[in-house]
Amino acid sequence: MKMNAIVAGVGMTTFGKHTARSLKSLAGEAIAAALADAGLSSADIQAAYMGNAAAGTITGQVCIPGEVVLREMGIGGIPVINVENACATASTALNQAATMVTFGAYDIVLACGYEKLTHPDKAKTFCVFSGAVDVLAMDELRQQIDAKMAAVGMEVDPETAASRSLFMDIYATEAIGHMQKYGTTREQLAAVPAKNSKFGALNPRAQFCDVVSVEDVLASREIIWPLTLPMCSPIGDGAAAVILISERKARELGLVDPVRIMASTLQSSWDYPAGEESLVFYKAVAQTYEDAGVGPEDLDVVELHDASASSEILHTEYLGLCAPGEGGRLVESGATGPGGRIIVNPSGGLLRKGHPIGATGIAQIVELTEQLQGRSGARQTAGARIGLAENGGGYINGDVAALCVTILKR
Repeated sequence: MKMNAIVAGVGMTTFGKHTARSLKSLAGEAIAAALADAGLSSADIQAAYMGNAAAGTITGQVCIPGEVVLREMGIGGIPVINVENACATASTALNQAATMVTFGAYDIVLACGYEKLTHPDKAKTFCVFSGAVDVLAMDELRQQIDAKMAAVGMEVDPETAASRSLFMDIYATEAIGHMQKYGTTREQLAAVPAKNSKFGALNPRAQFCDVVSVEDVLASREIIWPLTLPMCSPIGDGAAAVILISERKARELGLVDPVRIMASTLQSSWDYPAGEESLVFYKAVAQTYEDAGVGPEDLDVVELHDASASSEILHTEYLGLCAPGEGGRLVESGATGPGGRIIVNPSGGLLRKGHPIGATGIAQIVELTEQLQGRSGARQTAGARIGLAENGGGYINGDVAALCVTILKR
């Protein structure tokens, strides 16, 4: 839908393994930073949309995680809406907060995404991901994955499968399908983390700050063919927050040339005929472009959901940054890297910045806001005025379960 919400302030923690810190500590840091950036106090917040996906599994905190976080900061007496929507959790919180500001319900709203995924028992972490599918159809999903692998002469070892996220198997089948249909190569897959590492090395909040080459990526430990470790988003912790305000409040604060959320589409997938390719992406992307009054040719910078290397290749196609089947060649050409024609994942993306799932969507908004305001330092996109964030999560019947696409403009 069309939006008219203004980003007054942003903040986030570093992403990584914060084993000694609590969810309250991580979220509190991001929220305090966003308030300071906005020049507002906690007493100014009229409502809060708090996104978290894994606390119930990892920490045991259920039902009221947002209230617990905010009460630690002395914030109460306001509506607190807890949001859980797989990897699209934070972008869903942002979408709902922006909707309420656009409708005039509030003048100042907090949207926060926060997550801890690291746990001494890695199997517990993997339970979060295996719960992001229809658990009553788990056997059917496993059979579908195994059948796709068998069709290309691969057999999945159940024991090794238990040592990784279920979604890595799903991403591997997507990668293989793209390779078979369009001739995409492993070198092109490896070009994604190699490109994103150049950005991540310039991002002090990124989980990984080293630069890796295509050769490094291909030589790394294989997770499941064709994906190696750097082609898969890591496990990590972190938080990100945004303060959204109304146009009226922006005038009161004297904001000049602010970053606005022009449009945001939140959509679930549905059952459509076999053979159709991810209609949810094409529908949501088209709607967001229409509502914002822009097209892919107008974008300066994009933060998209590269949960795997193949995801970035596919999603550049879904966003219309290139034609179907051209995603591999697009990244290989350097067009989406430093100095390219359309910058993709200047934060380092999920592959290098990290992917604490409940925080990812708002972390994308933090990056885009700073890019549009010219405060991204060495990774700054020159002259950036329009940015797009794409964030999806979960998996049902062969497609993403929840998807959010948001366009911002300065």
